[in-house]
Amino acid sequence: EDKGEQLWKTPRGPNNVSLEKCDLGLGPGVVKGAYVQMPRYFPDVDKVMDAERRIVWCMTNLQGFKEADLAKDPFAKDGADTPDQTTLITYVAAQSRNMKIAAPQKHPKEIAAYNIGREITGYRSGPYDFSCTSCHGEEGKRIRMQDLPNISTVAGALQAFQGWPAYRMTGGVMLTQQWRMNDCFRQQRFPQPKYASDTITALLTYLTVNANGQVYKGPGIKR
Repeated sequence: EDKGEQLWKTPRGPNNVSLEKCDLGLGPGVVKGAYVQMPRYFPDVDKVMDAERRIVWCMTNLQGFKEADLAKDPFAKDGADTPDQTTLITYVAAQSRNMKIAAPQKHPKEIAAYNIGREITGYRSGPYDFSCTSCHGEEGKRIRMQDLPNISTVAGALQAFQGWPAYRMTGGVMLTQQWRMNDCFRQQRFPQPKYASDTITALLTYLTVNANGQVYKGPGIKR
């Protein structure tokens, strides 16, 4: 969180500017409460974006970083350094600690993203004929000692949302919701979506909206 705050406020990149003019949906530079109000529609790109996708957009459009470079190794690997976007989103998420989740569903594209996310969770395919709901569509399921929340319910969606970005003890690194979604695709033996894709934004919209009204406790620790 502390390093993320430094990165947010420090002029960087080819344009040598900070992210203090980055608009996360509540106005340029407003960080407090922004994380729990995303994914949301952004008029400047005419798209729904989740927090990580928006931060990457700000890094490229404000600071001048290349999106292709940020997408090369977007997630931390065991023993490796934490990517800047993960550090930044950890800081941003921490500024919504103890606030209620309130992802908007007012704009038609926000509603569409939710519906697409719901369709994706139920789409069965691949060598195991899996879908997201194969693991996360019923109560009481688990893999080994890992509980599998039913993300169609408020309690299950909150359990899945809560604690991300997270320090993952099995790897000793910070990871984000984007990573969690991508890794679920890998476990289903699906091709992993491109980094910061519409697919992941739609899934995160479905998950987050289902948890609306619940209190976000901030970045945490995952097994």
